[in-house]
Amino acid sequence: MADRPSTGPALRAYLAATHLAAPFARRHLQGRLARGKEDPDRWHEKRGVPSAARPEGPLAWLHAVGVGEVLALPGLARALRAARPDLSILITSSSRTSAEALAPNLPEGAIHQFLPLDIPRWRRRFLDHWRPDLSVWAERDLWPGFLTELARRGIPTALVNARMDAASARQKARASGLFHDLYSRFALIETQDEATARHIAGFGIPPARIAVTGSLKTAAAPLADRPERPAVEAALAGRRVWLAASTHAGEEAAVAEAHRLILAEDPGACLILAPRNPAEAEAATRGLQRHGIDAALLPPGNLPPRPAQAYVVDRIGQLGLWYRVAPAAFVGGSLDDTGGHNPWEPARLDCAILHGPNTWNFAADYAGLAEAEAARLVTDAASLAAAVLDPATAAMRPRAAALAARNAALPDEMARRLLALARTL
Repeated sequence: MADRPSTGPALRAYLAATHLAAPFARRHLQGRLARGKEDPDRWHEKRGVPSAARPEGPLAWLHAVGVGEVLALPGLARALRAARPDLSILITSSSRTSAEALAPNLPEGAIHQFLPLDIPRWRRRFLDHWRPDLSVWAERDLWPGFLTELARRGIPTALVNARMDAASARQKARASGLFHDLYSRFALIETQDEATARHIAGFGIPPARIAVTGSLKTAAAPLADRPERPAVEAALAGRRVWLAASTHAGEEAAVAEAHRLILAEDPGACLILAPRNPAEAEAATRGLQRHGIDAALLPPGNLPPRPAQAYVVDRIGQLGLWYRVAPAAFVGGSLDDTGGHNPWEPARLDCAILHGPNTWNFAADYAGLAEAEAARLVTDAASLAAAVLDPATAAMRPRAAALAARNAALPDEMARRLLALARTL
């Protein structure tokens, strides 16, 4: 990486604005806290106030924002520690939901904190406390102040799992000077696909600094199981169980209608509905009931509270259980305009994958699964019901698992490249 990455007028203006933003940022956090969007016990981490001590010895800091991106980090953390057992890992994220999803999947030797807002005093406080020897960003959103401060301190920084579609590239091109300055602060950039590599190179980044390595999500460790699984399986024994995972309000009516059709063929069938946003679980339950389906919320512990035709999950971090219990899952965000969610989570847990046509967030992944006949496209309630009822759906399970296993070595290979960046490790 260049010794002196450029700081153009757009980046200078951003950095100047952050010096004035602290009072507004604090009020913003307090407003989010009042609305339940921040953890009341940990919201001060967003101001750079740590809630954990820094371990002795070397430390690598991994950051992501979205739930899917965050859940791709535990596998990389384990690979880094396998290569360097004395290495501690700090994983940061931004949302309360991502922290709750990470909690049951946090590997040994790793600490989670919330990333502070990009305010000068707050980022300095964070970096002064944690003193990372290596910084790894696995996120599309870049914090200019943090990247500038990391470069000033000489902390090696990498961008991994990068993805940028044509629309995002056109949007960023409007501030091409800013994004040149930001991407130039990464010593290593690893992208999910060739298109992303071309887009980033288009900001004046030397192609030699960019590598196409594939999606880290394809090699993410299996979601954590839960101790109540044997009791849950016993409670649902003899029933056809299927899962609708990470669903959105715009597609849950189709899921409900599909289950109504399934019940007409198999009155003992059981739907597990896990909305993407657990706060919408009660609304999802009422939606099922409006379709004439007897539905109930699952309590903590996940044991069905009473016999019902459908159960709704209202807590984050439960999919590791339900992908193991259900032989087939509809992966949500694909019948509406969300663009689909991660198919590798069910693939790694021997669960057949059903999905709608709108999967552009994982276009290459779903295309590969389709080519291997390891996932099944559904377009409406009728085709979803038919897929759940079709005995051939089960045949997809080993094919999807085999594809998921292909990239099992990616975290280890990535860890070796990342550790090579940090001369002090």
